[in-house]
Amino acid sequence: MEVSGTGVTLMDYRPGGLGKVVEMQGNYYGTEWGFGVAFEADVATDLAAFLTHFDPSQGGFWLAWFEGEIVGSLTIDGQGETENRAHLRWFIVDPQIVGRGVGAQLMDAAMAFCRGCGYDAVWLTTFAGLDAARKLYDRHGFVETGTFKNDTWDRPVTMETLECDLRAEVN
Repeated sequence: MEVSGTGVTLMDYRPGGLGKVVEMQGNYYGTEWGFGVAFEADVATDLAAFLTHFDPSQGGFWLAWFEGEIVGSLTIDGQGETENRAHLRWFIVDPQIVGRGVGAQLMDAAMAFCRGCGYDAVWLTTFAGLDAARKLYDRHGFVETGTFKNDTWDRPVTMETLECDLRAEVN
């Protein structure tokens, strides 16, 4: 599917997808936020574990492609949840393409998937300063449900937990 005439196509996993998402996460959060190997290793370990046990009936892994390159990704993880909700994870768009609708297309696909699966809610963790992503979360009805400190990624950050109650949406 094309994103508003931009030539961006969303696809499921393709070889190299895992490595590229880890690279994008490491580059962005290393450059912009000062996270180092601890952050990148967490992303690599957790994403690899997710993909190893991936169940497409409970989760989704989308890659945004532009001119033969991966420029974004988003994952929905519904496995292991104790409630009927899904975890939105590893959302990233190449900073050079932010503002062209790629993030919106990824979010739309993920939220449509969650509704189609019948999830009651979708949740995620983020932190202040990720303004473009936060605008998308707000647009999709996510609200902050709590905060906690994280000091495992080379520098401390205050994490925010956001949740979107899909039962409250009027279709």
